[in-house]
Amino acid sequence: MSLHYATEIRSLFERLHSGIVTVDGIHPNANPSTQIAFLHDIANKRLAAASEGEFVEIKAWRRAYSLLGLKPTQYRCAAEALLRRYRKGGEFPELHPLISLCNAVSLAFAIPVAVFDLDRVTGDMTVRPANGEEYYESFAGETEHPESGEIIFADTSGRAHARRWTHRQSGWSAVSSTTWRVMIVAEALHETSREDITALLSALTQSLCQIWPEASVSVEDTM
Repeated sequence: MSLHYATEIRSLFERLHSGIVTVDGIHPNANPSTQIAFLHDIANKRLAAASEGEFVEIKAWRRAYSLLGLKPTQYRCAAEALLRRYRKGGEFPELHPLISLCNAVSLAFAIPVAVFDLDRVTGDMTVRPANGEEYYESFAGETEHPESGEIIFADTSGRAHARRWTHRQSGWSAVSSTTWRVMIVAEALHETSREDITALLSALTQSLCQIWPEASVSVEDTM
């Protein structure tokens, strides 16, 4: 499958740059602790110098949310939410090792990273404004309909896999113990987004190959 952006998204956010990593062969019997420790060390050094709200990556997402009519401190992008939680508590619950790794990558680069179970996605994925008829399943199993005009990740069946762009993913396509194929998406909006997405993809793929050496990993620098 592939990822597309609606024309109005590309026009409104000229600095938007994203990258995709597709992995075949993910399983939960892996130990990413070495890679995560290295990435957490990067995040620790950045947070020791400034709070996440001062990072250029996070400021760019706050501006984007404001432009979309959302209160940026009410609807935080996933990277800011992770950094804020990490700075306050320092620990995350033990989840699937892939989720732990991607969270650590997001912390280190201050860039939202989404992970989708490809066997739960129909056709291609498009980042676009909602029409209000799409359906979204929360992690609690509740069905919601995104507001008309809200930016979502939508597949060809009309299912929304993320709400308010990078704010909240759906439980429907979340990684589980049975997940085998995934699509990992990283998006940035700041001035050096292209260079930083490239660096993120490099760090992520290197870690993936170390943790899941038998998996098939492909990378696409989309825009």
